Amino acid sequence: MRPVSDRKTRSRAAARQAQRPARELPKVQPGTARRGKSKKGGFLARLVPSKTAVAITAGGAVLALLLGLAVTGVLGRAFHGASLATNTVSADAGFTIRSIHISGERRTPTATIAAALDLHQNQSIFSADLAAARARLLALDWVASADVVRRYPDSITVTIVEKRPFALWQAPPDASGNARLAVVERNGGVITGQDVENFTRLPKLVGAGAPAAAAELVDSVQSHRAISARIAAYEYVSQRRWNLILNNGVIVKLPEQNWQKEIDALERLIIDKGILEKDVSEIDLRSPTHFFFVMHSGERKDETRGKET
Repeated sequence: MRPVSDRKTRSRAAARQAQRPARELPKVQPGTARRGKSKKGGFLARLVPSKTAVAITAGGAVLALLLGLAVTGVLGRAFHGASLATNTVSADAGFTIRSIHISGERRTPTATIAAALDLHQNQSIFSADLAAARARLLALDWVASADVVRRYPDSITVTIVEKRPFALWQAPPDASGNARLAVVERNGGVITGQDVENFTRLPKLVGAGAPAAAAELVDSVQSHRAISARIAAYEYVSQRRWNLILNNGVIVKLPEQNWQKEIDALERLIIDKGILEKDVSEIDLRSPTHFFFVMHSGERKDETRGKET
């Protein structure tokens, strides 16, 4: 048993402890008190980097790393390797070129189109450079426009629009005296100088600048049946006016201005006056008051306008 004195001592201590008011603990324990907010621009704010500064620093470090990789060639090899890996994966997944569908070609051989496309069977459909393929198609003589489109998973569709031949043009002789022939468009653009013998039924143009200036005249002549049945060629003289060369060798000289009116007059001379049944080699329609004729004998004749009707 504990001594009585010891028990009394403990009882008095407990009584004193009960009489003391309870000590409230601080709301914030020592060492965890919140510091007051520092003023903007204060020392602490200057020491602790902002989020923006951290982001800029990190971005600069990444950029420097990429630049270093690019300079040393590591980055390029990595991209090349990634490209090869992508092609392999796409091939395994079935995304390879298995067929090429071509439409719209008429005068351009299929083999020529295929060579220009430069696409290969089992090539990854993703790696095919369709813009470059289209550019090569547009460089072909007969191709006016082209569309090259991927059709997933494994085909390429090629749509061709070809140029329309309008006339056969005999260019002025070169230094060697050779006058080349070419097929031309309605706007005057040269299509090709190959296989021109296949286009002998087209209107024949002669002279410098003729292709770009001929469309309106050709349309007018073709709307006059008597002339169109006899026309052999259109000669552009000094890039200013036209001569009509008929299939019997007769030359019809048109004026620079108002030649449309003279086409009508020529049609009447052929139909009403039978002028081509006479011994003429040249009909000059450039005068506003007279018709001038040169006979095969060399004799020159004229007729006042108005008498032909």
